[in-house]
Amino acid sequence: MTTAQPQELDVQPTPLALLLLGREADPRSERGVDCPGELPSPSDPDLVARARAAKEKLGDKVFVLGHHYQRDEVIQFADVTGDSFKLARDAAARPDAEYIVFCGVHFMAESADILTSDEQKVVLPDLAAGCSMADMATAEQVAECWDVLTEAGVAEQVVPVSYMNSSADIKAFTGKHGGTICTSSNAKRALDWAFEQGEKVLFLPDQHLGRNTAVRDMGMSLDDCVVYNPHRPNGGLTAEELRAAKMILWRGHCSVHGRFSLESVEDVRARIPGVNVLVHPECKHEVVAAADHVGSTEHIIKTLEAAPAGSKWAIGTELNLVRRLANRFAPEGKEIVFLDRTVCFCSTMNRIDLPHLVWTLESLAEGNLVNRIEVDKETEAFAKLALERMLALP
Repeated sequence: MTTAQPQELDVQPTPLALLLLGREADPRSERGVDCPGELPSPSDPDLVARARAAKEKLGDKVFVLGHHYQRDEVIQFADVTGDSFKLARDAAARPDAEYIVFCGVHFMAESADILTSDEQKVVLPDLAAGCSMADMATAEQVAECWDVLTEAGVAEQVVPVSYMNSSADIKAFTGKHGGTICTSSNAKRALDWAFEQGEKVLFLPDQHLGRNTAVRDMGMSLDDCVVYNPHRPNGGLTAEELRAAKMILWRGHCSVHGRFSLESVEDVRARIPGVNVLVHPECKHEVVAAADHVGSTEHIIKTLEAAPAGSKWAIGTELNLVRRLANRFAPEGKEIVFLDRTVCFCSTMNRIDLPHLVWTLESLAEGNLVNRIEVDKETEAFAKLALERMLALP
């Protein structure tokens, strides 16, 4: 009896696999980029004092933006907090600030660069702070999708609508093809506008926000929606399916909001009688349908601000924000818990930590410009066109 010897397989890892393993870099991607320079040690007890001193030295030359999902250690140094679009607009409203330090992720810093003046410099404390959702749609994939729509004979009927959580390249594609940008707050207004321009919408890159807005807010059916998968030939769709659809949803999602499930909702209702379930529209459709309230990050905050004392809330959004809100409203007797039993931060948001912020502020204070995010002029022009269409929405 002989034993078969294992054969060596000549398997070459794909570029995507190398990227995910951290062994390769794609300059067009929001991941896999090293942060240059020597960072302070996370255990340095003087980090807070160092950040404060550097920020004071810079004075009005620096404006620090903090997204709601950032760590508390970073948020304490933010001049303003908010969601991605609010922060980009806040940056544009401060033309005297030479440096805009964006404590968020890559696409947010790109939006800030698009909306601010050429004299202002947008800085991201860690270049590896990307967004998995934004990475799910590349310029090449979207161009190929448009070719598929053209071959199916429907491209002329399609208006692209891209979520703010997308790269500058995707925003530029949207502007170039007559579309608009949307946020989670104004997605319905953006879709209403788009359907006045054409018969179909290509919604990028978050399928859940597109589906929830179309079905929950606009009265469409699930059958009106199809999902375009960029990793399958022709998006995995037939020409007939594309012709019949009203909403062509890109197969993308938020890795944080996508983890919430119907079981999460049922479990928290069983554990906490009388709880109000409040979720972000990036959650899956069945989660949104089972929730009591649905809305953007800003909507979630305002809802909890207006909630009566003693009320109970389970929140389906990023944990840093949920924990901050729970602490903020605890003195009012409001019980606020994370919707899922399993704790989950946004891993890329959490790349921006106090050592990276200290290194950034101290570098700028010493006259060294680091980690600048700069969108090329052609991309900026078309992306800005799409953003301006959003700003002009009724």
